[in-house]
Amino acid sequence: MAELSGTGQTDRVVVVGAGLAGAQCAAVLRRDGWRGRITLVGEEPHAPYDRPPLSKDVLLGKADSTALDLDFGQLDVDLLTGRRATGLTPGGPGTPGALHTDSGDVPYDALVIATGAEPRALPGAERAHLLHTLDDALALRALLRPGLRLVLVGAGWIGAEVATAARAAGCEVTVVEAGPAPVPGALPAEVGRAMAAWYAGAGVDLRCGTGVAAVEPGAVLLADGSHLPADEVVVGIGARPATGWLAGTGVALDAAGAVLVDERLRTTVPGVLAAGDCVSYPSARSGGRLTVQHWDHALQSGEAVAGTLLGADGPAYDPVQYFWSEQFGRMVQYAGRHSEGDELLWRGSPGDADWTVLWLRDGALRALLAVDRPRDLTQGRRLVERGAVLDRVRAADPAVPLKSALAG
Repeated sequence: MAELSGTGQTDRVVVVGAGLAGAQCAAVLRRDGWRGRITLVGEEPHAPYDRPPLSKDVLLGKADSTALDLDFGQLDVDLLTGRRATGLTPGGPGTPGALHTDSGDVPYDALVIATGAEPRALPGAERAHLLHTLDDALALRALLRPGLRLVLVGAGWIGAEVATAARAAGCEVTVVEAGPAPVPGALPAEVGRAMAAWYAGAGVDLRCGTGVAAVEPGAVLLADGSHLPADEVVVGIGARPATGWLAGTGVALDAAGAVLVDERLRTTVPGVLAAGDCVSYPSARSGGRLTVQHWDHALQSGEAVAGTLLGADGPAYDPVQYFWSEQFGRMVQYAGRHSEGDELLWRGSPGDADWTVLWLRDGALRALLAVDRPRDLTQGRRLVERGAVLDRVRAADPAVPLKSALAG
């Protein structure tokens, strides 16, 4: 990776992407002593806000705004909203670069790419709704009503959270998942099947093992030939890095479109860094590159990229991953990173009110998924950080605190 060059305390830093990663970068830069100009550029008309509550509090009607508690005026950060990035021209020795937007160019001495991810659309489903922005959430909330026939495509984290809110609003909900069980891309089928019972308990019709053939007016046609009546359709089938605007700029991307960065979040172009959902970073902890699209990563990478700009001499960016989901009255939390071939160990039974799944490699805790067991998550996250080796018998006993289940 190229070294960051031409930056100093009088330089202009431009952060493109006004989500959590970008906002955190700007705030930490100023907090930790950056004296130069900071400009934060966002595509949406809103000031930076939190996205996780969109499928929770906003859809449930508990909140109309999720704005971040940051005063950009007080921070002396120039906030430019409603500007879409269209490209960039790298700078050179003594020459600033330029971020190109649909409202003109923004010069920079150092640029941070934090444009996040964008939801994947379902081909041929132009009438379907996506849930990504505050405006998306408010528009969908206005549609939810008792008796509405709602079909959700995708039983991932977002699908489960939208189903939860829709049932609370009195909608008739059907969830269609092409995989064998909920969350097929993130969890083994045996763990996903344990979650399938939650849908039935909430009165949601879950259809796994079949895809969507077409979205028609008033109905969804499934690949197995069945028709589902549908007043509204919501698609939640994952997201991809929002990096199409970087084509031809010299910033290297991986096959999925994520920005390739080094252990300090620097891109292949001098003076250009990246953070958040759009990056692929090297992880010694996981033994490969990772692209993570969760709140905790956005927060931590936003702070880490600010540290790189400030010349901080800290460890390489490689945190223990963490995310959470609130669905069907349960708090689901995950920490670490499991891989195919890791040993799966249950703490409790999937039929219990609360349970945890552990993933071990050569006895060392690699990851855990905790359902309504916050203490397991807190202790397990620290054990993953340490690479602690567990006693399998004690670790499988939900009455034994995880911190007391160390081998030896």
